[in-house]
Amino acid sequence: MQLAEVLDHVTGAETGIEFRAYDGSRCGPRDAAVVVELRSPRALRYLVQARNELGLARAYVSGELEVYGDLHHALRRLWRVNEGELPAAERLQMLRSVGWRALRPVDPPPQEIRPRGRRHSKRRDAAAVSHHYDVSNRFYEWLLGPSMAYTCAVYPDSDATLEDAQFEKHDLVCRKLGLRPGMRLLDAGCGWGGMVRHAAEHYGVEVLGVTLSRQQAEWGQRALAEKELTDRAEVRCLDYRDVPDGDFDAISSIGLTEHVGKAQLPSYFAFLLSKLRPRGRLLNHCITRPDDRWPLLLRDGFIDRYVFPDGEFIGPGHIISTMHDAGFELRHEENLREHYARTLAAWEDNLEAHWDEAVAEVGEGRARVWRLYLAGSRVSFEDRRIELHQVLGVKTEDGDAAMALRPDWEPAARGASAGVAQAGRDAVD
Repeated sequence: MQLAEVLDHVTGAETGIEFRAYDGSRCGPRDAAVVVELRSPRALRYLVQARNELGLARAYVSGELEVYGDLHHALRRLWRVNEGELPAAERLQMLRSVGWRALRPVDPPPQEIRPRGRRHSKRRDAAAVSHHYDVSNRFYEWLLGPSMAYTCAVYPDSDATLEDAQFEKHDLVCRKLGLRPGMRLLDAGCGWGGMVRHAAEHYGVEVLGVTLSRQQAEWGQRALAEKELTDRAEVRCLDYRDVPDGDFDAISSIGLTEHVGKAQLPSYFAFLLSKLRPRGRLLNHCITRPDDRWPLLLRDGFIDRYVFPDGEFIGPGHIISTMHDAGFELRHEENLREHYARTLAAWEDNLEAHWDEAVAEVGEGRARVWRLYLAGSRVSFEDRRIELHQVLGVKTEDGDAAMALRPDWEPAARGASAGVAQAGRDAVD
C-alpha cells in the first residue's frame, strides 16, 4: 500500500480530503477542496512517533506537512473522524506499512517548549506568559485589530464587526459589574489593557490592570497615555498575587483562570474576594471544558507545547462551586461558546490578510503555530469541545448584594446603561 493510501485508510477514508505524499502517491477525490501533503519522511516520523495531535502539529509547524485549502475545514473533517487523535492501533498500522525506519528519533520544531520548575509557581507562570504574549506587539496588532483584545468577543448581532463585538464584550463586563463614576476596578490579567481603557474612558472609574507580560504592560500604558487616561488608569507588569492595593469596588478577570490551575483555584478566588469592598462584584470570564471526559491539563499536546504552557481547562460547575466556597454569592452565569468561534474566525481572517508581514515579523514557524491554533480552536468551540463561561459573583454584607431584583445589564437596560456611561464621561470630562 502506498503512503497516500495509508493516510486515507487510517483516517477512515471518510474525510473527502485528497492525500499526497513524497513518494508520488495520491489518494482521495482528485477534485477535493482540501489537500493534505506529506512533503518528506520527517513528516511521517512526526505523525508516527507522537501521541494525540502533537505529531500533526509538529509536521505542520515545521512545514514538512502542508494543507492546501481551508485549514479550518481540514481539521474539522479530520477530527470528526477520529476526534483529532490517531489511535495507537492505526499508528502501528501506518508504521508497518512504511517500515520501522519511521521510528528513528526526530527533534521537534524549535517553536516547541517544555517549561521548567514547579507548575504554577510565579517564576514558571511568568515564563509561560512570556512565551505566549511576548512575541511581538506588532504581530498582535495585525492579529487582534485595533482593540488589541485577546479574549472572546460578544457579538450583539450577526452583522457586527470584530471591533463592534470587542467593544460590546468590554461594555457587557462593565454593565455586569455595575460600574459607576468614581469606583475602583482591578482587571486581573489585563493583557494590553483593553478593559482598562474601556472602563476608564466610558465609565469614569479608576482602574488598575496587571499582567505578567512586560511587552503588554508597556503597550497598554502607552495606549492609556495616548487617550489621556493615565490620571485614573494604569497597566502594571505584576503578578495578580502581588497586587498590594485593596478595597476595589469591582474586579474583572478575563482570560486569566485558564492559567491559574485547578489546585490554585480556591486561593485565587479567596485572594480576589479579599481585594473587594463589601458588595463588590467579580466577573470571571474563561475557557472551560464541557465535561470531565476531556482532559483537565493540556499537558504534552499541541496547546501545551506551542501555545499556552501549563494551561488548564476547568469545568464551569467546579469554577462556580469554588467561587461559592470562597465566599462569593453567585448571581449570574452564561456560556458564550458560539461567540468565541466567531471571534476566532475574525482573527483567522486578520492573520491571513497580514500573512507575509507576520512571517517576516515572527518567522514562518511561529506564524504556522498561530494559523493551526486559531483554526483548531475554532473547530473546538464549534463542536463543543471547549466552552467560554462568564460568571458573576458578589461579596455580600449582611445579606446585602446591592443587586437589582432582575439583571439590569441587558437588553432593556442597555439604554439606561448607556446613560450611566455618558454620565460618567460627563463627570470626568
